Amino acid sequence: MASKDKDNKALGRGIGALFADVNEPASEEAVVDLDLKDIHANPYQPRRTFDQTALKELASSIEKSGVFQPIIVRQPDAELNKYEIIAGERRFRASKLAHQTTIPAIVRDVTEEQMMEVAVLENLQREDLTPLEEAAAYDSLMKKLKLTQAEVSKRLGKSRPYIANYLRLLGLPDGVKQYIQKGQLSMGQARTLLSLKDKSKLAPLAKRVVKDSMTVRQLEQIVARYNGETKEPAKKVAPKKSPYIRASEEQLQEKFGTAVSIQTKANKANQGKIEIPYLSNEDLTRILEILSIDLN
Repeated sequence: MASKDKDNKALGRGIGALFADVNEPASEEAVVDLDLKDIHANPYQPRRTFDQTALKELASSIEKSGVFQPIIVRQPDAELNKYEIIAGERRFRASKLAHQTTIPAIVRDVTEEQMMEVAVLENLQREDLTPLEEAAAYDSLMKKLKLTQAEVSKRLGKSRPYIANYLRLLGLPDGVKQYIQKGQLSMGQARTLLSLKDKSKLAPLAKRVVKDSMTVRQLEQIVARYNGETKEPAKKVAPKKSPYIRASEEQLQEKFGTAVSIQTKANKANQGKIEIPYLSNEDLTRILEILSIDLN
């Protein structure tokens, strides 16, 4: 019971505490050599692609010097000699490439819930996930653990708008997702494409962005014209807005993940209106959640 209490406390203290309690080998823990054939990858591993060159370099190092840091595993069924990786999948994969038969490991008593969180956290801390892999990781946490966006943001130490913006990537066409996965489209460009009202134009425009190496600002101008939000090029309108208004717009766009616009009155510079466009009832609900408005 004491161990379970410790685990629950770790889950409530954020990324650093969870890693300190679950992902790092403790000095008093026993290291055992496990057969590679008895170990399986973490089913909740968000990373889908591994740098093969880096894996081969690690495999070469393992062939010469072995594995210095043990991997962390769990044993789902004490009756079966099978293990699942909690942390250290790169070392596991590289050891197989190096034709090793065993690997040093620490067997940890970890719940499936913790295992999922650690898989996401381990990769997020390294910051080498693609935006799509990160989005899929958040989506998996929500579906598997039945969490809300607010609960995921609290557990992972991220803002709710940050989580919401990544989740929206999953609704993009497959071709556009491939551009993101390959690093040809940035997160900012993807968010701008998502604000396009006519979704049939999304894929062709994404292709054009990649081909012409457009900046986010250039893309915002095109999307604004497609959406009928401006008849003039954005660069002709921008000078009418003060630096304060422009900075405020950018902050609001970042928070809400959509093309927020601030319009000032012609005769009263200190008065105006804020427009937050939404593309569907689901998108409106997302914006209301960011504003902490509950209609139920």
